[in-house]
Amino acid sequence: MELKKLEHNLTVCKVEDVSAVDLSSEFYFIGKTDEELSLVCKTEEAPENTIERDDGWRGFRIQGVLDFSLIGILSKISGILAENKIGIFAVSTYNTDYILVKEENFGRALEVLAKEGYVIR
Repeated sequence: MELKKLEHNLTVCKVEDVSAVDLSSEFYFIGKTDEELSLVCKTEEAPENTIERDDGWRGFRIQGVLDFSLIGILSKISGILAENKIGIFAVSTYNTDYILVKEENFGRALEVLAKEGYVIR
């Protein structure tokens, strides 16, 4: 399985509303529930109206379109990283999954995944 490194630094935050989010940006995730409004974006594009924010994330995506019938892909990757004491923040889209790790763990995360047979691009 192939993983593609994301080249930008990321921020995970809670926001009051999405009015300050640049919806034309090439990369962001918005999640809304009855309890919160969350945003993952490039660090330099984080809006001013954050309630809480956590900078210093890097990420990679599972390449290709994942069929919904595929089971355990995210579980296997997160398990490998957990065994190596690397925490994750995962985001899924219709096509694939994105795994974020803290910047200080990024290189090590890619190394342990490569040792497990993942191709890193």
